[in-house]
Amino acid sequence: RMQRQHIITLFLSFTCLQQTVIGSVIVNGHRVQDNAMQYMASVQNYVGHMCGGFLVSDNFVLTAAHCYDSQPIRVVLGNHNLRNPQNRQIIDIDKRFRHPSYKGVSTGNDLMLLKLKKSPVLGHGVKILQLPSMNMNVKVHDLCQVVGWGATKSGGASSNDLLAANVSIIDITTCSNAWGGLPDNVICAGGYITNRGFCQGDSGGPLVCKNTAVGIVSFNKNRNCNYENDVPNVFVDVSKYIDWILKTIIFN
Repeated sequence: RMQRQHIITLFLSFTCLQQTVIGSVIVNGHRVQDNAMQYMASVQNYVGHMCGGFLVSDNFVLTAAHCYDSQPIRVVLGNHNLRNPQNRQIIDIDKRFRHPSYKGVSTGNDLMLLKLKKSPVLGHGVKILQLPSMNMNVKVHDLCQVVGWGATKSGGASSNDLLAANVSIIDITTCSNAWGGLPDNVICAGGYITNRGFCQGDSGGPLVCKNTAVGIVSFNKNRNCNYENDVPNVFVDVSKYIDWILKTIIFN
């Protein structure tokens, strides 16, 4: 359990949707330096990497609710290259908490907290990512980054190296019109009038703006990751779920 001061710091610090594809692949991104984005977690099952995630407390990782279906059992922290054992911390998952209103990607609430069986050693390539304030709103055209280990093109293999791509926030009305409707509490960025974005392979990774986790990778369209697509990428708006996130962490 986190101490109260840490908790306070965390607090401050429909039709077309049936064509969606969950997951994320970083397209036209760049390799993340080892001393950056050390909050990233590879969420894994018995086969290996299946989703992204990020450390939000001393023993909780935040990811996408639909990653539950791949039966995650552990997270890997501390190294951006999944084949390099140096500084790597492999920690089993104790409990999985999907948002109680989650029913499917197309209806929203696509987030999940993973409680770890033990806390990672912080400061050895591992850090906690700051959460946004409650109901914080990002601004259109703000430049952010989407991060993950996914493939770099449609149908491609996953990357062993952690990659990040710069994407801009897209007006929610423009995004909703392009999709023909969206679930509540989402943010759109990338994959639209740009050659950068995400696709299959790293759902649950963060959309990071000014060192803050403003979004969680949720879905794109039709497994098309070659981009300059006709609809934007869609993320969960983390700020709308701060109350649930903090209560889940505090009471579990």
